[in-house]
Amino acid sequence: MSTTTETTGLARRVRERLAERHPGEKLGDLRTLPGGHSGLTFAITAGPVSYVVKAVPPGQRPVGRNDVLHQARILRALAGSPVPVPGVVAVDEDEPAWFAMEFVDGEAIEPVLDEHRLDPALCHSRMLALADVLRDLHGCTTAGTTEPLDLADELERWHRTMRAVPSELRPGAEEVLEALAARIPDGAPPTLTHGDFRLGNVLCQGARPAAVVDWEIWGHGDPRIDLCWFLLFADHRNFPELGHAVCGLPREEDLLTAYLDGRPAPPALDWFRALARTKMAAIMGHNLRRHREGKHHDPDQERLPPTIAAMIRTAGDILARRS
Repeated sequence: MSTTTETTGLARRVRERLAERHPGEKLGDLRTLPGGHSGLTFAITAGPVSYVVKAVPPGQRPVGRNDVLHQARILRALAGSPVPVPGVVAVDEDEPAWFAMEFVDGEAIEPVLDEHRLDPALCHSRMLALADVLRDLHGCTTAGTTEPLDLADELERWHRTMRAVPSELRPGAEEVLEALAARIPDGAPPTLTHGDFRLGNVLCQGARPAAVVDWEIWGHGDPRIDLCWFLLFADHRNFPELGHAVCGLPREEDLLTAYLDGRPAPPALDWFRALARTKMAAIMGHNLRRHREGKHHDPDQERLPPTIAAMIRTAGDILARRS
């Protein structure tokens, strides 16, 4: 069966389900939304209402980033919680699986990486507001939906990813990984984690976070993993040749203070700050390798080597200060 035929079949299934929700309303076409990195993403209208549809790509298994039902589960679990998420309106587990969620209008802009003309004061407000959302996220109870990863497993995951990157693209990575493995701290009680928590994955309306999106790799784990990943995006200097200076953004210390909200700082944050940089280097190296092998053509990936090297170097510097 061709991709076109399968997409046509998906459109029929989606339209049938939405017609039950909007009897008598005109249904629009299923339109591909660009920019997604997991599954297939579409938009569709039902009368005056817009929806986003996530579906497993034709011929692919619903695992990893293509497991759209995994995303639907957490969105449903968070409905009515302090964490703003789009509402799920339909789930279809038949192959290829898909779900439909409310369309949330807003901007998802990463101030230090994306091209934009936002007022720096607005970026400042958004980042501080997002620190509050992250605290609320880590306070949510969704026990029993995934098995928590311990820190050794988390580190091994990124060790494997880094090993797959050609050695010339990751100078010093082995030493950093060895230092991380030698200093694994005690784990904290597992909480719900997003996995890629940052402004680029949050739709904002003005200064207000309206919806946290892109839940492909959510799970349960140490909240310091999410926290230090979020802090990494506070400073454009972490991303040589990629980052843009934005005057007046909150510093890491400001975001940490907002997140803690009067609570004491958790221990071993420097280990997690080093882990965040190691993860970023591994992800960027993986993406650059795929581009150079012709698996995902994107010439913009050639800008990554200076940032990959800087992430590894600064991770080592952080660990050295604590040795």
